[in-house]
Amino acid sequence: MCATCGCDAETGVRVFGPGELGHGDLPSARPDHGHADPAHDHDHDGHPGHGHPADQPRTTPPGGYPADRAGTGVSARERTVLLQEKVLAKNDSLAAGNRAWLAERGILAVNLMSSPGAGKTTLLERTARDAGAELGLSVIEGDQETALDAARIEAAGCRVAQINTGAGCHLDADMVARGLRALEPRARSVLVIENVGNLVCPALFDLGEAVRVVISSVTEGADKPIKYPQMFRDADLVLLNKIDLLPYLDFDAQRHAADLNRVNPRAMVLAISATTGEGLPAWYGWLRQRTPVG
Repeated sequence: MCATCGCDAETGVRVFGPGELGHGDLPSARPDHGHADPAHDHDHDGHPGHGHPADQPRTTPPGGYPADRAGTGVSARERTVLLQEKVLAKNDSLAAGNRAWLAERGILAVNLMSSPGAGKTTLLERTARDAGAELGLSVIEGDQETALDAARIEAAGCRVAQINTGAGCHLDADMVARGLRALEPRARSVLVIENVGNLVCPALFDLGEAVRVVISSVTEGADKPIKYPQMFRDADLVLLNKIDLLPYLDFDAQRHAADLNRVNPRAMVLAISATTGEGLPAWYGWLRQRTPVG
């Protein structure tokens, strides 16, 4: 059980490499390289392992704890906070291992996040067709179930590894390490990690990415940056998608820009339509500028 968000992030996780997606909606389960236990902390043949978790955070604050009603000396809230800290500390340690592995190979890893239906997969299909070969694009696709989106991206000519999280509502660094082993992205290329559609929990977990990109669709309304500040606060780039629908919507672009600036004044914003292609050359250029050359 993930103490940070409450999802069952370690149960039913399945990883499928390129060519293993199957033909149905639900790929058949297979052993995921023998790493069903997320405590398995070593490297395999130069692939991203999980390293050894950093020292755990202090388990007792100065002065001890106020007594709880059960007389244990630790309140339920404090136990929850400590467990959350340990979960995130372990994840951060694994993420550091992923980041080092990716940096050593000159791979630009992009954590792509949004709510469900904002257009992540459509954007990746279009990117694969227009610029995939040039960028050496590969994708780790995260969904609770099915390989539907991975199959769409693969059909666009892109190598894909599918991660099904089961009851989990986000990817974590351990899942991504397993996806990297299955995918084996080439050196000096772009890897996009399409996170599970969710504007809350994915923002909490470092995956080892170099940059974070958030898609904000005009169909969702203009208030998302201020309602979900954690998601937008750490974004390097915000893609305002589905702008081809603006004539038909009551979307306050000025409010969206102002709220985003309040939450994250450093975030770059690109207005795009993944369907029509409007604005996508700027997106491709943004990726090119950050992709190692050599």
